[in-house]
Amino acid sequence: MSQDFGKTRWKRFGLVMVPGIAATAAIGVGLANNALAASFSVSGQKFKVSAQDLQGENFAQFGSFDVETNGTPHAVAISAFDSATIKGMCQSVVSEPALLGLKLPKVTLRLEAGNSDDVNKQVVAKNLLIDLDQLSADAEFTDINIGQDASTLKGSATSNWADIQGHGKPSGPLGFSQTAPKAHLTNVKQTAWATSAGTFKLNGLDLKLYVGDQGNGKECY
Repeated sequence: MSQDFGKTRWKRFGLVMVPGIAATAAIGVGLANNALAASFSVSGQKFKVSAQDLQGENFAQFGSFDVETNGTPHAVAISAFDSATIKGMCQSVVSEPALLGLKLPKVTLRLEAGNSDDVNKQVVAKNLLIDLDQLSADAEFTDINIGQDASTLKGSATSNWADIQGHGKPSGPLGFSQTAPKAHLTNVKQTAWATSAGTFKLNGLDLKLYVGDQGNGKECY
């Protein structure tokens, strides 16, 4: 880790995640004691997201659980941005559907947007929430605070998360979080259970479906 005055750098954002993920292992205890609330239900299928460049404002990260409709919980790290501008965003998911007991060919969905050097033609998100369990990137944070009590988090994205899951802000003695007024991530690769935003402007949207072997090599990474 190298450090400059007024900012902290990590070569791999995964290093930043270590304390948060370690704390997530204990979040189940907090859930059992109603200290933390689970987030919204998910389909039970993860997807990949990548980006060339992400500029975020009022970043926060804290632990939670997403729960499948069958009741299976998944520990996640919630990354929240009040606003974000994203260059070269890609999202992909591979499904193996079944219909009336028949196994159908796999389907790969790939979505791209914001592939422009012009910031006005990139992806713009407000109150962006990403429920992830793996992330790697080159990252730079300004005035980051690691170990903040999650119940003290401020910002519209965190408040939006509280509204979605309906139980107030993450709180209690296991409410570990980290926050920074500015976050800059490049070469982003992550797997996520869910993404939501108050508004999501996908400039230059390009969505494609690939059936069977056509989807080989078409995931974002």
